[in-house]
Amino acid sequence: MLIGIIGFFAGIIGGMGMGGGTILIPALVLFASIDPKIAQSINLLSSIPMTIAALIIHTRKKNVETQLVLPIALFGIVGAIFGSTLAEYISSESLRRFFGIFLLIIGIFEIQKGISHKNKT
Repeated sequence: MLIGIIGFFAGIIGGMGMGGGTILIPALVLFASIDPKIAQSINLLSSIPMTIAALIIHTRKKNVETQLVLPIALFGIVGAIFGSTLAEYISSESLRRFFGIFLLIIGIFEIQKGISHKNKT
């Protein structure tokens, strides 16, 4: 049941375009006691159907700028190959710390963006 709830919320976040992995990976590591490397693999595999569903909806609503997709996808593939190869040489504990720091930085940027947007209105 817990895994289903985690997947549901990851799907909501992913469908909104914020990356379901920001919910899925920490939730799997913290609440389901799954190794960070396994959690990342689960995230990547489970994101495929969630991404396809969100892509269909966003494409129908004309929220996709197709000329941006190709360069992002190509460089993303190169980055994914590099990142997954690099992850093999980094301990799970280090990956956990790196991901935590990454989420903290993203959170700070989002808070800062929200504050500056609030001050503009």
